[in-house]
Amino acid sequence: MRWILFVPFAGLVVLFALSNRQPVELRLWPFDLVWQTPLSVAVLIAAAVSFLIGAGIVWVSGIPARSRARSAVRRADVLQRDMDAIRARERAEAANRLAGTAP
Repeated sequence: MRWILFVPFAGLVVLFALSNRQPVELRLWPFDLVWQTPLSVAVLIAAAVSFLIGAGIVWVSGIPARSRARSAVRRADVLQRDMDAIRARERAEAANRLAGTAP
């Protein structure tokens, strides 16, 4: 399923890169740095940086949900151990009653 989405997108990226080979100068104020690169590289780098910033925002916003999920798993594990202990005690009591001995 991923390939159905990835292949056309990758094809579009390659076509974009091949179609936009004009050089552009990138400057960063207040520094006196100039970087000359093809337009496609500049646009794709800007898109990649934007994607990473968005992914970071989503990851940070998901921290509370992941914390609640870990807490719920820990509580479920404790409750499961309690239930297992209660069932084992009930089985032992039932076995004692069947054997004719009272606790």
